[in-house]
Amino acid sequence: MRPLEGITVVSLEHAIAAPFATRQLADLGARVIKVERPDVGDFARGYDERVDGLSSHFVWTNRSKESLALDLKSDLGREALNRLVAKADVLVQNLAPGATARMGFDYETLKQKHPALIVCEISGYGQDGPHRDRKAYDLLIQSESGFLSVTGTEHEMAKAGCSIADIAAGMYAYSNILAALIERGQTGLGKHIDVSMLEAMAEWMSFPMYYAYDGAPQAPRVGASHATIFPYGPFPAADGDVMLGIQNEREWASFCQVVLEDPAIATDPRFVTNTLRSANRAELGALIARVFGTLDRDTVIARLDRAKIANASVNDMAGLWHHPQLVARNRWVDVETPVGSVPALLPPGQTAARMDAIPALGSHTDAILKELGLAEAAAHVA
Repeated sequence: MRPLEGITVVSLEHAIAAPFATRQLADLGARVIKVERPDVGDFARGYDERVDGLSSHFVWTNRSKESLALDLKSDLGREALNRLVAKADVLVQNLAPGATARMGFDYETLKQKHPALIVCEISGYGQDGPHRDRKAYDLLIQSESGFLSVTGTEHEMAKAGCSIADIAAGMYAYSNILAALIERGQTGLGKHIDVSMLEAMAEWMSFPMYYAYDGAPQAPRVGASHATIFPYGPFPAADGDVMLGIQNEREWASFCQVVLEDPAIATDPRFVTNTLRSANRAELGALIARVFGTLDRDTVIARLDRAKIANASVNDMAGLWHHPQLVARNRWVDVETPVGSVPALLPPGQTAARMDAIPALGSHTDAILKELGLAEAAAHVA
């Protein structure tokens, strides 16, 4: 038995944040009913066609769900949603703030009839406050949260290569829902969860914020290097970059002796502490580059391993698809889609997650309406 078997989640969701949260609930065995607009569905279905004609974002965040196509502006749609919510444990939504309240599906209204219901709302800025009604896409929240100000190079900011603000909000929604289910087991009562992308990213930005505490200068943008620890980042060998990281003075001494083969560098007054190494990174970086430039990557990595210095390959997506560690740990399984099976990663920490099919738009509509006693009404509308 999976941990959330017997739990029903109804989700008015689109894009990434809410679908990512509810997919993880489905991974744990919850029944997730994804309510989509008829004909077009979740607009993330149309982001691209990179997975055998399906959207890469949609394939990632929507396995193991049931797709129910409902027009929530119609009497049938609202009645179906009412009946669904009456049977649900959790309602998730990431529509525009105020949208569910206008339909009578906000927490304050629903808790009168369904006191055990957990309602999780995900938005850009939260359900109140002066920015409540601003549109909020992932890149906009990366900007608003200060993430872009510390990411990139000295001359150009850069966004994260994945939907980091959506992922952050989805993770906090997921963890808060799990906590609310545990709390309900003790109190019998549901609760309201209000997750904003801005607050999720602000939490993740806490180190750069504290580094700039009380008006101090913030960390500079330094590309793929660490902003405040050095050496920590990519360094060029004769035939390609090597990624390495030094975290303490013991590792620094070992790096100088074994990798650079010059133990005197460890006590150079410019480099004796991390603060000094970071302040003098141009000089130290040039020194490291001179040594590494005479060696191939394999030789550098062998020295780093001998010195017990952390290092990593600079993989691209092809490298990640074929990463030997993921293969060795049996992290890949096949998941069905409307166009055939595709590989998918098991969720971190899990070996027996639910990994069911990615639904076609509305593929469960007839079955769910029949379950709700609305098949005949739907036939009349059709």
